[in-house]
Amino acid sequence: MRPFFKEIAGMLVLAFGFAFVFQTTAFATYFIPSESMVPTLQVGDRLTVSKFAYGWSRHSLAYDLQLPSSLSGRVLAGEPKRGDIVVFIHPRSGQRMIKRLIAVPGDRIALREGRVVLNGVEVPRSFVRTYKFREYGGSLVEVREYDELLPGAKPHKIIERLYRFGQRNMAEITIPPGRYFMMGDNRDNSSDSRYPDMGLVPMENLVGRAEAILYTWYSCEDEPGAECAKPRFATRLQ
Repeated sequence: MRPFFKEIAGMLVLAFGFAFVFQTTAFATYFIPSESMVPTLQVGDRLTVSKFAYGWSRHSLAYDLQLPSSLSGRVLAGEPKRGDIVVFIHPRSGQRMIKRLIAVPGDRIALREGRVVLNGVEVPRSFVRTYKFREYGGSLVEVREYDELLPGAKPHKIIERLYRFGQRNMAEITIPPGRYFMMGDNRDNSSDSRYPDMGLVPMENLVGRAEAILYTWYSCEDEPGAECAKPRFATRLQ
């Protein structure tokens, strides 16, 4: 029986090694734990993320492993684009995050009453609707939904609360080389580059680009006057 168990153990080690290499270099999956990207992403969504889209850094290892901080920089670095949904490591807390890339190096960005002003031009957006939904484990909120259009990107949906309380204004800054400005699509419920506790995200901290929703465990109860997001499977992101 010993050769049999050795064969099984060898197969398991080989399978684990293949999975580790694949999730480090090609694609990995990540779970959405918060509502900062509603309506694009819901709590419980399981995403597939391209690791090779931006190249590899010490943060690229599978299973949240990291190489020593002395190993800085990226290998075969690819340039992120405005509108990408990016998985990255928080510059201060070290947590894994997911946000939308709004401004790239060389861009000038400001916020004016909640509107993104990019290189002196207010980013266009169009009103879609007003609706209510219950936050995950929280209260019923009423929001306005918009289609926002970043330069060179496809339109994406954002929401703002009817009674606003998020970071609405920010003086213009210029994004330096190797840094990126991230925001959540749920503009009044997202901790992102607008706030000092995150700030700009270094290129080295990028993990990958979210490509699709594989499946979701998200669920909510129907209630009068409120919407409940529908399950999604094999849904490509934009």
